[in-house]
Amino acid sequence: MSNTSESHKPDSGTTRIVAGETAPKPKRRRTLEIGLAVGLVLLIGAGAAVASAVSQNNQAAPAPTTTPAAELKLGYFSNVTHGPALVGTSKGLIAKELGETKLSTQVFNAGPAAIEALNAGAIDATYIGPNPAINSFVKSKGESISIIAGAASGGAQLVVKPEINSAADLKGKILSSPQLGGTQDVALRAWLGDQGFKTNTDGSGDVNINPTENAQSLKLFQDGKLDGAWLPEPWASRLVLEAGAKVLVDEKDLWENGDFTTTILIVNKKFAAEHPETVKALLKGHVESVNWLNSASAEEKATTINAVLKDTAGKPLPANVIERALQNIKFTTDPLAGTYNKLLEDGVKAGTTQQADINGIFDLRTLNEVEGKKTSAAGLGQD
Repeated sequence: MSNTSESHKPDSGTTRIVAGETAPKPKRRRTLEIGLAVGLVLLIGAGAAVASAVSQNNQAAPAPTTTPAAELKLGYFSNVTHGPALVGTSKGLIAKELGETKLSTQVFNAGPAAIEALNAGAIDATYIGPNPAINSFVKSKGESISIIAGAASGGAQLVVKPEINSAADLKGKILSSPQLGGTQDVALRAWLGDQGFKTNTDGSGDVNINPTENAQSLKLFQDGKLDGAWLPEPWASRLVLEAGAKVLVDEKDLWENGDFTTTILIVNKKFAAEHPETVKALLKGHVESVNWLNSASAEEKATTINAVLKDTAGKPLPANVIERALQNIKFTTDPLAGTYNKLLEDGVKAGTTQQADINGIFDLRTLNEVEGKKTSAAGLGQD
């Protein structure tokens, strides 16, 4: 036997053998190679799956789908201070912008009742005074409502019997406001506190405050059972012109430049998130209504508003009443956000609101988009 190495050209599937070496075991090696290959494939596949999962987790969640609402349930009061609601609904300005969305309305006497309906889902948006809106925002820790526009400034007065000549004369007297915790109720209690009087929400105190529906306040005053009332228009004018009251305090005199918000437009936050197109349509109709009020003649305004009041209250206002009421009101889409910290303080002072942070109460982005101008949220929300 020769010690010389023998070799041949390896062909496919063969292994070169060298003399003096132990021949490898081909099947075992092949199994190992296959195992390693399979392991590598599995490892690559697992890595790809992990990378895909990480990539998906890092992607932003898709935006929630929003659609126009089938129906918008809107609240307002039968007050001249709610002129944009009266005009917008009666002239079809809001319904026109809503398109296929059905508009239904509900009339309230005062703000707390409207807030209760909004929180219960009976309405989706409402015209309202600022203090009930603040109170709802505070109680819900910012989850319930957003203020989306202003509607009116001015138009609230403390009217009293002719023999009452000063704040001092109010001690022991009986006064009314539209509803406990409403904007005029808070204004009355805060003002009396500034005059040194103590009032309580149960009606006791140095001055007795009995929250009463506006129409009932007029009758009680006429019957001599009420000494005065802090009321919005047209009720302040009705007590003056129909019942012989006189103005002791015009609220505009208590605010810088006479500007204070009487009526705003608010929306349920959940509704706004689900139906932003509907909220935008509402705001378009609202802006058109305010613009109409500010361009129409005094006669046109009085005729249009009176027609709605006849439907909701049973009869129109006398010409001199609605003329006086309209003179005291400025219609505006600006909610006067810079006044809200004082409004909150007044509510706390009146005992109807808790001290809280109201940052976030405004969302004026859509209003500003619709109007093409900047209305400020005064650092209390988005604009």
